[in-house]
Amino acid sequence: MEGRTSVKKLLHNRMTKWFAGSLAGLIIVFVLTDEVIYSRNQKSAFSRNIPLNASDMHDSPRTKALPDVLSPQASEQVGSDDVITSNLFVQRNYSQKVQISLQTWEFMKDISNTSQGLENAIDAISEAGSVWESLVNSADMGEIGDVPKNMLKAKENKCPYYLDMMNATKFDDKSYTIRIPCGLVHGSSISVIGIPNGLIGNFQINLIGEPLSNEPSPPIVLHYCVRLSGDELTADPVIVQNTWNAGGGWGEEERCPQAVPGKNNRVDGMNQCNLMVGRNDSLKLTSDGTSTNSIWSSGVQKRFKPSKSFPFKKGYPSVMTLRAEELGLQAIVDGKYATSFAFRERFEPWLINEVQISGDFELISALATGLPTSEDVENIIELEVLRARPLALHFPLDLFIGVFSTATNFKHRMSIRRTWMQYDAVKSGSVAVRFFVGLHKGQMVNEELWKEVHTYEDIQLMPFTDYYNLITLKTLATCIFGTQVVFAKYVMKTDDDSFVRVDEVIASLERLKVSEGLLYGLIDSSSRPQRDRDSKWYISPEEWPEETYPPWAHGPGYVVSGDIAQTIYKRYKRGDLKMFKLEDVAMGLWIAEMRKKGLEVSFINEPKIYIEGCKDDYIVAHYQNPRQMLCLWNKLQQGKGAICCGKL
Repeated sequence: MEGRTSVKKLLHNRMTKWFAGSLAGLIIVFVLTDEVIYSRNQKSAFSRNIPLNASDMHDSPRTKALPDVLSPQASEQVGSDDVITSNLFVQRNYSQKVQISLQTWEFMKDISNTSQGLENAIDAISEAGSVWESLVNSADMGEIGDVPKNMLKAKENKCPYYLDMMNATKFDDKSYTIRIPCGLVHGSSISVIGIPNGLIGNFQINLIGEPLSNEPSPPIVLHYCVRLSGDELTADPVIVQNTWNAGGGWGEEERCPQAVPGKNNRVDGMNQCNLMVGRNDSLKLTSDGTSTNSIWSSGVQKRFKPSKSFPFKKGYPSVMTLRAEELGLQAIVDGKYATSFAFRERFEPWLINEVQISGDFELISALATGLPTSEDVENIIELEVLRARPLALHFPLDLFIGVFSTATNFKHRMSIRRTWMQYDAVKSGSVAVRFFVGLHKGQMVNEELWKEVHTYEDIQLMPFTDYYNLITLKTLATCIFGTQVVFAKYVMKTDDDSFVRVDEVIASLERLKVSEGLLYGLIDSSSRPQRDRDSKWYISPEEWPEETYPPWAHGPGYVVSGDIAQTIYKRYKRGDLKMFKLEDVAMGLWIAEMRKKGLEVSFINEPKIYIEGCKDDYIVAHYQNPRQMLCLWNKLQQGKGAICCGKL
């Protein structure tokens, strides 16, 4: 009992130690709303007094220290990671449904020994040990039933779909805090109505992430700083975007208008900085950015000094919506596109737990909507149809499909259950589909995930918190499930925003008649590693020194034969499976090693696997939201064929 108390104390200390930060990737959009948002007061969402250093409104984030608001006391150091992570694999009296969700988990006990090359993997495994202990305790450890008693509480314990407020409480006259209890997902939005005011009119919006281990302060996922009075580089208004964490400090700031003309990267198809920002109002531009000045406007310019085109103006109200998108952060203010901000590694939307608005800004109203939440089980009439077919150990399959998902993507998983998981091959048992989901750092999210595990029996929980750069561990887990839990002839990997035509995948594999040494997908044979440090896909020369990668297949949908998946598991058990943070490239690297050992590999290119959206006659369509998933499925059921649905 004394040893048990000691371990619990270490776990408690480790949970405290988390509160330190880093994150990897998010996208935001400020969008005009034509109607004024009148919101009910919800003080629970705006609860913490967070003072902001006033000088931060003017100082460059490249040179200044972190604002005092983000400097909690450093947490104490605790015992070894082995003590913490061992908690993940303690034998407990789990229900049968929980045991089913841990089938892959049980084969990953050596994961901490094979995760070299994956940054922050050990921290993520340690964090999982703490949140897992907390989750199991909340479910009445030792008496875990199908649905734990404490999870039958009122709906206020669910992740909220929206948060709203009106006349929010001001803290120290300048700052406001919006708590986001379950993070953001693609499609989440935070709308803000307010007026830049004060002496200089500078203000900032910070998106604050969940703290991480070994760092004294939580990260700033996005620092969106508006300097209406300019700064040390310019006397004109400017927007500065950046990220911060305790380990790495400030990243490379991005400015709009840009400090270096011509450097305008594109994110989600949009310029990093709108060409209009910083232009003279009297200049009118064509779509390609060229001037269309008339003689009249030139004459006006001689008599009047033109003002700069800028999204914000002191003393005038603005409507902004922060929206999570696919590849970067976009900003639209009062109906006009302003900026984009690409994902940076380890800065991810699911970790967002707070929005801070501070400086010379009078907040009028705010509304957060599209937040992640699960469906109410009692309202699902087709529950038995959606529940996964049970699988006996080593059950033979023609095809096993592993779907990579994150804890907060409830709606994506539900859309797949209602659509392509309803193919006859899946319902009959020749094909099986399972979601591979890491743990979340938020207790509320984990409890909703726990209920989902019990309800649908199609989730494989992962013994780590779910950072993007750890998805290669899910590739390993998919191979483990496809060869050790079941016995699949082929193993497929896909994402929870991919629509898979299961019948066409099976038909293609049957036509190929290649049962060994197969990599089937959209093959890339000449790609180069990304060397931009701020890129989500950055690869250092130490990680991969060569100029190109071996052949690999793009991640939204590829298939390997069972012998390749089996070899990956064996190499993992031997401890010589080299990890690489880009999971689809990692599969190519592993196969390249097998070829050196004499394996003959067939690289079968399938151009109908689309990795950037949907095209008619698709086999796999990527970046499909839940509504598009349902639309695609309905068209197939109505006999209209593989016709895309466009934006919905």
